[in-house]
Amino acid sequence: MTKTKVWNYLMEAIKNDIAVHITLIDPDPIKQTAQEAGTIAKYAAEAGTDAFMVGGSTAFGILDETILEIKKHVDLPVILFPGNVAGISKYADAVFFMSVLNSRNPYYIIRAQLTGAQAVKMFGLEPIGMAYLILEPGGTAGYMGEAQLLPRNKPQIAAAYALAAQYIGFKLVYLEGGSGVEREVPLDMISTVSSIIDIPLIVGGGIESPEQAIAVVRAGAKMLVQGTFIEKTVLEDNGAKLAKLIKAMKREAKAKS
Repeated sequence: MTKTKVWNYLMEAIKNDIAVHITLIDPDPIKQTAQEAGTIAKYAAEAGTDAFMVGGSTAFGILDETILEIKKHVDLPVILFPGNVAGISKYADAVFFMSVLNSRNPYYIIRAQLTGAQAVKMFGLEPIGMAYLILEPGGTAGYMGEAQLLPRNKPQIAAAYALAAQYIGFKLVYLEGGSGVEREVPLDMISTVSSIIDIPLIVGGGIESPEQAIAVVRAGAKMLVQGTFIEKTVLEDNGAKLAKLIKAMKREAKAKS
């Protein structure tokens, strides 16, 4: 990664492409080895992804190895997406320093953050404050984060959380349906949230087609995160399906601007 700060890089990418694609890689050896993660990153970069998130709701001990393998293959930002304090690595470029605002457990709202803050400072990681909101059905993220899941048919609740997050000072809001879920974030929720906040909205969960990606961008998302789709397809087709999706997403974003 170059010396350009990751936050500035993401904002410049939004400015140029209007929407950013982020590849989420879970450092879980049950899903893939660190070497396979590096190969996935290579194909995702060739397909047009803008950055990588590394992390997940559970930790299995190959975080450092996964990041190092990714960096062997790509020169794009690697941003930590920690499920807990074990998700911090000195080899990353930045960390989404996030709070699960709709968790029932204070650990995921602030206690994990106060425990991990010293490591972030010691490792020289760039912190990017992010409000993480999990909606129904939640998947593993909702279960592990003990979230009071946002109802899919009440977009105004998500919007209220998001606006509060902006006023508190978070730089980003992430609406997440949960990894591996079959239903993406409702479009009316995306449009309601994006219309009320002035900070970028990230959307992830259940996006598996160019049509879905286009609809999410059209509704107002500035960043789109994919993990499960990439795990299922990239090693099989060397990123061909992903490239088609990213191209469609960015074309729609430019047209919308």
